[in-house]
Amino acid sequence: MITTIGFDADDTLWQNEAYFRLTQERFADLLRDHADPHRLHERLLAAERRNIGAYGFGVKGFTLSMIETAIEVTEGRVPATVISEILGAGRAMLDHPVEILPHAREAVEALADDFRLVLITKGDLLHQERKLAQSGLGDFFDAVEIVSDKTPATYRQVFARHGTGAAESLMAGNSLKSDVIPAIEAGGYGVYVPHGLTWDLEAADEPADHPRYVNLPDLGGLPALVRRLAVTP
Repeated sequence: MITTIGFDADDTLWQNEAYFRLTQERFADLLRDHADPHRLHERLLAAERRNIGAYGFGVKGFTLSMIETAIEVTEGRVPATVISEILGAGRAMLDHPVEILPHAREAVEALADDFRLVLITKGDLLHQERKLAQSGLGDFFDAVEIVSDKTPATYRQVFARHGTGAAESLMAGNSLKSDVIPAIEAGGYGVYVPHGLTWDLEAADEPADHPRYVNLPDLGGLPALVRRLAVTP
C-alpha cells in the first residue's frame, strides 16, 4: 500500500546537471593552457569528492571545488581574473531560471489530492528553496526536506515524520545512488526516472531484480504506477 510519495528535485522535477556541464566547459576553456579538459575534469571530480563532507552538495561547493582545482593545476599561479570568472559562473548558476522537466507538473498535480507528497532533495538550502518557489510546485507538497545526504536512515526518518513509514512510501528520482537504492533499502519503492545527464558521483548499478524497483522513462507514467501499487495487496 502506498500513502506517501517522495520526489527528488534536481533533474527529476527541473533541469540541473546541464548547467553544471556548461559551466565545466567554461572552466576547461579558462584553464586550457594549464591542463587538458579530460585531466582537468578528473582533478575537479576528485576535489568535489573530497569536499562533499565540508561543503555539501550544490553550486557553492562546486564553485569552491573549481577554484581549488584551478589553484592546483596552475601551481598557485591562477590569475585573479580567472578566479573572478569562476565566481561569476557560480553566481550565474545560482541565478539561472528554473526549467521544469516534461511531465513533472502533470505528475505532481495528478497525485497531490490522494497522496502525501514530500520533496526530498540535497543541495544548498537557500538555492533549493528559491528553485522550489520559482517552479510553482511548492503548494502541491505536504513537506519539503532539504537534506545533507540521502541514506536509508534518511528515508526512514522522513517517511516516518511525514507519512506512514517507509514500507508504504515510494521515492521517484533520477539518481540510482541517492533516490532509488537507499529508498528501497529503507523498505520503500524506488522509481528510477533517467535524466540522461548524471553526475559521475551519482553512478550506481540498477537493482533490476528487486521487487520494489521500477524503471520509468519519464514522470508521465508515475500516476498510473502509483495508483496500481496503492491497491496491490
